[in-house]
Amino acid sequence: MKKLLASLTVVALVAAFPVSSCFAGAWTATQGGYYEKASFNFYYADKSFDREGNRRDLSDHGTFTDYNLSNYFEYGVTDSLTVLNSLSYKWIENDNDLSRATAHGIGDVDLGARYRLYRSDAVGVVSTQLLVKIPGGYHRNDPLPLGNHQYDTELRLLYGRSLYPQLPGYANLEVGYRLRAGEPSDELRYLVEVGFDLGKNFFTRAKLDGIYSIDNGSRLDGSGNPTTTNNFDLGKLDLTLGYQVTPAMGVELGYRPDLYGQNTAAGANYSVSLYFKTP
Repeated sequence: MKKLLASLTVVALVAAFPVSSCFAGAWTATQGGYYEKASFNFYYADKSFDREGNRRDLSDHGTFTDYNLSNYFEYGVTDSLTVLNSLSYKWIENDNDLSRATAHGIGDVDLGARYRLYRSDAVGVVSTQLLVKIPGGYHRNDPLPLGNHQYDTELRLLYGRSLYPQLPGYANLEVGYRLRAGEPSDELRYLVEVGFDLGKNFFTRAKLDGIYSIDNGSRLDGSGNPTTTNNFDLGKLDLTLGYQVTPAMGVELGYRPDLYGQNTAAGANYSVSLYFKTP
């Protein structure tokens, strides 16, 4: 609980500094509107969270790296209904004093739809989102699998509100339940997000993105990939600084450290992104 409160404090401090409005959180795209973001990501971990939540060195001086190219896309079917998908191509490596394993290929694919339930200037926006995760082009028995090779189904409730005219930004809250087929545990997912304009073209965004395991999965984890264990908790702080080059295009730099967790890798992700959207 202390780690969670500390993380929320970090988000609040970022918010205290005076996002350009793209499709964020609970908001849906206008009919025919789109948002697409292509990213290059680098994740590095030489530590893990143990069952008590303490940071430990990976065994045998190990390191885990994940280089990936990802694409995220949203499209407005109607003003109230937005469809989305996300996919990535990964190059991962698990290296230690005793062995070295590498793998590359298409990771898991997300397909989803967000539906706006309610909107008003006084209250904000309330939406619901259904997401299905499909295994990518890899096998569970690979020496270093890119994922758990199973299907996930998630239902999420989202609430967003503009902070104008008091502040040039927005706030967003999300909570969801992810049902996971096979051995991995089901998960309770939560997200706290704030975003602000920094003048004419710059913007910033901060998210506390969390996963809480229901602990109803298999205790056996032998894949060799420390980020795809069956029962894990994880809290990540996602910090973004962006620049809107034109009304339809912009760039973002991201830093996402793993703040707290149990039974999973403890590292950080660095990213550079190029996005396109309806002007």
